[in-house]
Formats: sequence, structure tokens, C-alpha cells
Amino acid sequence: MSANRPAAVVILAAGEGTRMKSATPKVLHAICGRSLVGHVVAASRELSPEHLVVVVGHAREQVSAHLAEIDAEARTAVQHEQNGTGHAVRMGLEELSDSGVALDGTVIVVCGDTPLLTGETLRQLAAVHDADGNAVTVLTAEVPDATGYGRIVRDAATGAVTAIVEHKDATDAQRAIREINSGVFAFDAQLLTDALGKVRTDNSQGEEYLTDVLGILREAGHRVGASIAADHREIVGINNRVQLSEARRLLNDRLLERAMLSGVTVIDPATTWIDVTATFEPDSVVHPGTQLLGATHLAAHAEVGPNSRLTDTTVGQGAVASFTVAEGASIGAGASVGPYAYLRPGTRLGTKAKAGTYVEMKNASIGEGTKVPHLSYVGDATIGEYTNIGAASVFVNYDGVNKHHTTIGSHCRTGADNMLVAPVTIGDGAYTAAGSVITKDVPPGSLAVARGQQRNIEGWVDRKRPGSAAARAAEAARREDEGQQ
Repeated sequence: MSANRPAAVVILAAGEGTRMKSATPKVLHAICGRSLVGHVVAASRELSPEHLVVVVGHAREQVSAHLAEIDAEARTAVQHEQNGTGHAVRMGLEELSDSGVALDGTVIVVCGDTPLLTGETLRQLAAVHDADGNAVTVLTAEVPDATGYGRIVRDAATGAVTAIVEHKDATDAQRAIREINSGVFAFDAQLLTDALGKVRTDNSQGEEYLTDVLGILREAGHRVGASIAADHREIVGINNRVQLSEARRLLNDRLLERAMLSGVTVIDPATTWIDVTATFEPDSVVHPGTQLLGATHLAAHAEVGPNSRLTDTTVGQGAVASFTVAEGASIGAGASVGPYAYLRPGTRLGTKAKAGTYVEMKNASIGEGTKVPHLSYVGDATIGEYTNIGAASVFVNYDGVNKHHTTIGSHCRTGADNMLVAPVTIGDGAYTAAGSVITKDVPPGSLAVARGQQRNIEGWVDRKRPGSAAARAAEAARREDEGQQ
């Protein structure tokens, strides 16, 4: 167990977030593949706390359901009325005590709308708290412009925090201070519990303020310290869509930097967006205008883009996907996708297979070296190795009620403009003629021709479209032929 492992982390996520102007609770808005509260939970888990409690309030059913999906071990505590941050923390601690948990050690309190906060910064906060023997340690940051923030006032001799002064209450000298309060704290669990019982509500909002605990503990002779975040942008909270967008950009830049430093080539970071769950191997390449979402993985020497969006998709070594949309797909090593291809869930492209221009695939397994070059739909199908599917082919998989499967063997050649009406099987080495509607199984090595015999009705245009441009063109052609005879 880590020496700085906290007894508990309490995440405050009860607020409504009215400035988001959204039907979605603020903490459930997402950036880079996780909700705001999801980012905070992930950072908190890096400390391996004995207990993690999320205090919910507004839209608590939605928030609690989301938390159950992303972290089944996280506890929730309900703040039925939003009576301040101190009250919220008290609800979190009561949830633990009512469950028979006797906290002993450090309690970290974080806000559920700070998605840029890292586990490393929280570990540093816990380490400083333990090393300095503080009753409470404030996570602070030095910012270029502290206007509007609570200033950290320190004792010049000891460096201890003597006060947190709000901007409106600060003197000119205090307003010159650039160290600000983040709203993130480390507390001694027992001292926090005792002090919360002494917090008063005789303020303009009639609420219990967590920051009052600092004054209570300091007046009782306990030390209040601070830990300064290395990057002030980590502590930024999200209150509206503008701040949400800014945080998305900052987090995306952080993720791209990490990817590039690990050996990924990102041609244009300004137009590339990735989720925190996307992974890469060295020497993969991402071209401009590309989004890599969910559990997408790029193997070594894979190339994606330009202008592609891959979600929960794996791209094998040396594979290329350009102008591609893919979701829940697997692209084999050396395979080629696009331009303008759409791979839907369940698509599995084998090694060196191809899904070409204007090809859509769904729930399809495509064998090694098999090509579907252009203008085709392949749905609910299995295709063997080194088969070629002719242009403008459609796997007719839906009868209006049920989906049906098509199986095509290896080394087959299907003609252009084929309709393959499932359920149907085409055996190994078989061919189908262009323009065929295949409704019956084709034995291995056979040629299937399923189209009417062509017949030409001479003079039809003259009779049915007299005087038309077509009729005049036909007459001119006849005269030219007669002149050459």
C-alpha cells in the first residue's frame, strides 16, 4: 500500500450547472471520450483510495446510473438540497459512517467539474499533506490573472496558509497575489469530521462552506498548508459551453503530445481529435482532420486519414484508412480502406483485404487478400480469401423482417452489379456473371448467370420518340453508316 494512499476521496457532483443551459447534468457533459465526472473519477482512482464517494444531487438518478457504468465500486451519497460545499462533504462522510466505515487517514475532496486535474497532481497533494503534517492542505495554482479568484495568503516565515480571501474582499496587496484556491483539499479525516460539525450558515447564502473548515482548524492551532499545481490549467472548473470547449482543446493537446512523444506522427494536431481511451504503437501516422474515438487502436505503421472518424476500431500494422468512417470494426494488417468507406459494427477485414471507394460493410468477415473495391454494400456476410467482389454489388440481407447471411468462398469472382439475395452460398472458385441476381447457391467452380437474354428492338426510337434528339441522332448515325458502305 502506498504511504500516501488516502482513506477516501470525496467528489462533489451535486450541482445543477445552470450556466451550461442544458438538459444534460453538467458533470455528464463529455470531452475526449469521458464525462467531466468520469475524468475526475479516473484521476482519483490513480491514488488507489480505500473509498471513493461521489456526492450527487441534481439529476441524481442519471448521474448515479452513469457512475455505476464507469466505476461499479464508487459509492454515491445524496445531497437532497444543495446547501453548500461543506454540507456536500458532510453527506459524503455520513454515507461512509452509516456503512460502518471508520475513516482514519487523509480525505481528498475534489470537484466533479475539473476534467483536467491529473492523478499526478493529486498524488503530490497527498504527499505534501503527509510530509508537512497538515490538518488541511489546499491545492493551489499560480495564475497569470487571478481576477475573480480566492487568494492564498501565507505566513511569510512558515509558508503556512493563513487565509483564503475572496477577490471582492481582498486588499490591493492581496489582489496582487497570483496564488489561488482550486477548491481541492486534503484533510485529516477526524479533524474534518469534527470541524464540519462546527461550520455555521450565517452567511449571505445560508450555506455550509467547506472553506470555513480551514479557519476553524487554524484557530484550533492546526496547520493549514498548500500544494501548488505544476500547471494552473489543471484546476479549471467547467461552468459553461465556452469553458467546456476550452477544456476539450487543452485535454486534446495533452493527449496528442503524449502520443507524439511515444512515437506517433500527428501531421496536424490542430485538426486531430482523440479520446483518452485511444491507443497507439510507435510509427503509426495520423493525417489531418481525423478523430480517433473510444477504444480505437493503431498498430505500428498504420495510417489513418485524412478526414476519418474511427470509433472502437483496431487498425492493423501497415494498414491504411483514408476518408473513412468506422465503428466497432477490425482492419487487418496491410489492409486498405477508402477513400469514402463506411465500416459498421462487426466488420472484420483480414490481412491485406480491401474495402474501397464508396463501400459500406456491416457484420461482415472479409478474408485475407479479398477485395471489395468500389460502390458496394456488404452486410451480414462471410467472404473467404483472395476473392474479388465486382463493382456495384449489393448483399441483399434483409427481407423486411429478418436479416440473412451470405457466404462466399475463397478465390471467387463475382461480376459487377450483382444482387446476392441471402441466404445464399457461393462455393470456392466460383464465378457469377455481371448483372446477375443470385438467389440460389452456386457450387464450387461454377459460373452462375442469372439475367434475361438481351434482345434489340430495332426502330423503337423512331416509332415511340419521333422527332426527339435521340431519333435525330439515330438517323444521323444511319446516314453515316450508309455513306461508308
